[in-house]
Amino acid sequence: MSLGSSRNRNGTATLEEVARVAGVSRATVSRVVNDSPRVSPDVRLSVQAAIEQLGYSPNRAARSLVTRRSESVAVVITQPAGQVFTDPFFPRLLRGISSTLTARDRQLVLMMPESPEDERRVGDYLTAGHVDGALLVSLHENDRLPARLTAAGVPIVLVGRPPKGSRVSYVDADNRQGAQQAVAHLIGGGRRVIGTITGVLDTAPGIDRRQGYRDALAEAGLKADRTLEAAGNFTSEGAAAAMAHLLACHPDIDAVFAASDHMAASALSVLTASGRQVPGDVAIVGFDDMAVALSTSPQLTSVRQPIEEMGHEMARLLVEAVDASDPVPRRVILATELIQRASSAGRPAH
Repeated sequence: MSLGSSRNRNGTATLEEVARVAGVSRATVSRVVNDSPRVSPDVRLSVQAAIEQLGYSPNRAARSLVTRRSESVAVVITQPAGQVFTDPFFPRLLRGISSTLTARDRQLVLMMPESPEDERRVGDYLTAGHVDGALLVSLHENDRLPARLTAAGVPIVLVGRPPKGSRVSYVDADNRQGAQQAVAHLIGGGRRVIGTITGVLDTAPGIDRRQGYRDALAEAGLKADRTLEAAGNFTSEGAAAAMAHLLACHPDIDAVFAASDHMAASALSVLTASGRQVPGDVAIVGFDDMAVALSTSPQLTSVRQPIEEMGHEMARLLVEAVDASDPVPRRVILATELIQRASSAGRPAH
C-alpha cells in the first residue's frame, strides 16, 4: 500500500525522499512510520533523523488503510453534560487521558450519551470501526455498553471496578480503603454517631465508599444503623437534603462522612445554617480532595485520589491493548491518602 509516491503538491517531503536521505528502502521507511518491530534500532534512528530533517508528515488517511486503525480513542462519559463540565473530577481525568494519548499520537473523541437512544448511537459508532478502542467513565451497574463493545472486539478500559463477572481492564482508586480510613479517623477523634452521605449507589465508587464506611464502623465495634445513611447522589442539592434528613433523624449526630467534597461542602452549609459548629459539634470528611475542600470554612478533611494518574493509566492500558495481538484484561488499583484539615479535628480531652 503506497503512502506517497511522488513529491506532494504542497511541497512537503515524501517517503522516497526520506528513504534517500536515510539510505534505506522506501519499504523500510514505511515500516518505521507504521511502528513495525521488523526494523533494527540503528536503522530506526536513521529514518527518524531523516524524517525530522525533512519535516516529513505521514498521510494519516493512507496510514489507516495500511494499519486498519483510526488512531483515535473514544472517551465515553455516561453523565449529563452539565455535570461533566461542572464536576472537577471529569476535567482532571480527561487531562490525564489526553496527555497520554497525545504522547502516543492518538486522537481523543469525547462522547456523552444522556439517554438509552444516545447510548445506542454511541455503541453503533464505536463498533463501526471509527475508533481503535474506548475509555468508559461513570458506568452504572445495568449498563450494556461494555458487553456490546467486548462482543464486537473493541478494546475497552473502564474507570472504576466493573460489575462482578466482567473480564475487562479497569483503573480505580481504592475507594473502599479510602472511605474506611476516613471514618476510622473520625472514630479516632472521639466521634460515635457517624452518618454518611452516599454517592450514586449503582456505581462502583458509590458502592465502595459506602462499604468502606460500614467496614470502619464494624472494625470499631460500632453498631450499623441504616438510618445514618442518606443518599446524596454526588450532587450538592442531594447532599443538602440528605444532611437535613440526618439532622432530623439523629439530632445527636457528631460526624459525617460524605462520598465527595462537593457533598461535604453542601452538608457543612446546612450544619452551619442549623447552628451546629464544625468541627466542635459535628466533624466532616469528604472524598476526592478537590479545590472546594480549601474554599470552605473550616477547610475540609478529604480523601485524596490520584485522578490525573487514573487518566494516564487508563489511556496507557488501552493503547497497549490496541497494540497487543492478544490483549489480557488488566487491573490497576491506585492508593488514596487522607488529607487532614480543620473540619475533622477531634474533640478536646476533658
